[in-house]
Amino acid sequence: MLYLHGIGHYHPENIITNRFIAELDIGSDEEWIMERVGIQSRRTSLSLDYIRETRNRDVREASEASIISRPVASAKAARMAFERAHLTPQDIGMVIAGSCTPGRMIPAEAATIAAELEIEAPCVDINSACSTFVVQLAFLAGMAQGSLPNFVLVVNPETFTHAVDYSDRSVAPLFGDGFSAAVVSNLIPSSISFEGFSYTSAPALWEKVVIAPYGHFNQDGKSVQRYAIRTVTQAIQTIQNECGREADGLKFIGHQANFLMLAHVCEKCGISTENHWYNVVDFGNTGSSGAPIVLSQNFERLKNGDHVAMAVVGSGLTSAHTLVRVH
Repeated sequence: MLYLHGIGHYHPENIITNRFIAELDIGSDEEWIMERVGIQSRRTSLSLDYIRETRNRDVREASEASIISRPVASAKAARMAFERAHLTPQDIGMVIAGSCTPGRMIPAEAATIAAELEIEAPCVDINSACSTFVVQLAFLAGMAQGSLPNFVLVVNPETFTHAVDYSDRSVAPLFGDGFSAAVVSNLIPSSISFEGFSYTSAPALWEKVVIAPYGHFNQDGKSVQRYAIRTVTQAIQTIQNECGREADGLKFIGHQANFLMLAHVCEKCGISTENHWYNVVDFGNTGSSGAPIVLSQNFERLKNGDHVAMAVVGSGLTSAHTLVRVH
């Protein structure tokens, strides 16, 4: 078990609409995008002029075209989490980061975020692609009590638009940028906890989703979607069985890959529309930050007795799930 004390999120201001993508003249009109992935808009830390003029042909130029740095954006999400937790950066005893799109090889991104927040604490990265958030929590939950500080900051910074080839119509509509931050503890109780962690991998399929060094995002879309639907469906059914009668009101947060995939899982698992929490329609696929951002956006809605199943998948191929319980 791991206690959640506060959670926050941040999206950059620049909006990539379906009309913007259609005007890139790459064969993706607005109707085609909605029919294929069900995404209407997404946020980016890139200049829209940069995308329009270069299609992000050379990903090494993306950071120079960014309107906000990853540490600054991460700090915005963290400050929301601190406010909700009624804590300050000085209360944090460890910072853990993880991302599909790390900004540099070294140091650990957690160190750059801690520096931005003026936190003096151990810093380490744990990465498992889009399933990173749940895997980070599972590792922390498995630590012996007393081996961790009172409060740990878990951050997931994602600038996925920096890895998108905007001349590729199969990829351009999918991704957005987002940043999540959560304050957790395995020592100090709170009214919200993460329980029942599970994570697994299918390493033989690692080549199905790849971002090569200085390269663009590339995937075998059909294979990855089949894997995602199968593993997320199995995860939700497992949680439903474990919850028993409480499963009737089970909320669901999935990996925000695309709306059609999520809707298919809901249909297979009997998740009602009102119990499906998502943001992919308005923000696109924001990698490892997607699911925690959805939880953050619905944080004020959480009430005593709520159960929220979180099931995510990622490159590797990896999958992970946990249950958010409100006491």
